[in-house]
Amino acid sequence: MMPYTPEAYQLLQDGAIALAKAEHVGMRVDERYLDSALESTASEIKEAQAAIKESRVTRKWRSRFRQKTNVNSAEQLGKVLFEDMGFDCPEKTETGRYKTDEETLAKIDHPFIKKYLRIKKIQKGRQFLKGIKEETCEGLLHPVFNLHIPKTYRSSSDSPNFQNIPVRDEWMKKLVRKAIRARKGRRLVEIDYAGIEVRGAYCYHRDPTMKKYLLDPSKDMHRDMASDCFKIKPKDPAWWKTKDGKQVRYTGKNGFVFPEFYGSWWKEVSSNLWSMAEQLKLVVEGGESVREHLESLGIKRLGLPKPGERDPRSGSFAEHIKKVERHFWEKRFPVYDQWRKDWYSEYLDKGWFLTKTGFICQGFMARNDVINYPVQGSSFHCLLKAFIWLVNEELRKARMKAQVVGQIHDSIVGDVPDEELQDYIELCRELMTNRLREFWEWIIIPLEIEVEVTPVGGSWVEKEEWVSTKGVWQPKEKAA
Repeated sequence: MMPYTPEAYQLLQDGAIALAKAEHVGMRVDERYLDSALESTASEIKEAQAAIKESRVTRKWRSRFRQKTNVNSAEQLGKVLFEDMGFDCPEKTETGRYKTDEETLAKIDHPFIKKYLRIKKIQKGRQFLKGIKEETCEGLLHPVFNLHIPKTYRSSSDSPNFQNIPVRDEWMKKLVRKAIRARKGRRLVEIDYAGIEVRGAYCYHRDPTMKKYLLDPSKDMHRDMASDCFKIKPKDPAWWKTKDGKQVRYTGKNGFVFPEFYGSWWKEVSSNLWSMAEQLKLVVEGGESVREHLESLGIKRLGLPKPGERDPRSGSFAEHIKKVERHFWEKRFPVYDQWRKDWYSEYLDKGWFLTKTGFICQGFMARNDVINYPVQGSSFHCLLKAFIWLVNEELRKARMKAQVVGQIHDSIVGDVPDEELQDYIELCRELMTNRLREFWEWIIIPLEIEVEVTPVGGSWVEKEEWVSTKGVWQPKEKAA
């Protein structure tokens, strides 16, 4: 991996300087809350551990392993649950061990398992809190941002990993993000690109169907694929804007569309979608669960192939997703599919490829890496270039007091005085959309941003979506 052009090298050089400036500014930490959260979670773990100490499962565990008992051993837990306790194990790992991941254990309706998973979640949350605590200096957190580590030419973070702070699990998100707070009289403002990797990929493959999805607001790729995957056709199209509809769309987006774009296939996708429907308690219009809805249509089981077999069970969900996948690539996005094949074939002939932003990727790479690296790298560089302009030039030129404090792949996090809020958002919008397209002619599709803002002095978990109405940015709910 190396910069191939002088401009590519300069991008990394300027980017390292801009990121170092953001590191220096740092983020305000609510140390009182942080200490309180560490204390309360420690107490909760202790109480939960005491509650399961004398449970039947724990007694079985100790009886079997005696002095070798290790409550952190997934292998031991699997043997106790599925051999001694007799619970059904849906599948094993490739090495033949029982699966004891969260997804598998969540299917077991037993008080011990519920408390066990709760302890694991709290312990994971505490690790994030402890990482923040250890790195906080005089009330500020200064995470490090790297450009020299990821092979994809994206960024990474450490001390602590600011880019890995929980967001999907609501309880953990609230626990950890509440510790990060805007400075007095300021707001935390997170501005990210809307679908930047989808748009970045289009600049490579130029699939006309994808262009229609990106340019026509009435079209929604994630909604369409959720509809295909779960055979959902609501009588009222407005259902997709309800809480239930948005949850189903989210599952189509993260359970099918992005996995397919990143190289996954029907076997993995069908298994994940089947589990997500249960875990997220997905329902269709009218309140019927997605699983019940599929069953009413004759799809009653996941139906993955048995060991040594290639095809899914007839009439199963896996067979259905295999058909959806085939249609997705052969009928919906054939140009994109052909680009993937051609791009990989060219790499096999040459042993390297050049990204849109002037970087060489060479040497041994798996097929998925060859397809994903140019998209992920170029898409991140869109964010990085705007980040450089903002931090190294424009805030100083405008004599603004706003400060950039962090970056998460496709988003910029700023600590902004309330009186500068409108100007700051507009400046970011101009740099991230218009100026960037003028600078890089290879960006042949419009770029869009999404904005989230906290209350004045608020914590990161309190941010809410803001939209522009007649040139004025305001909370989405207020605008509606």
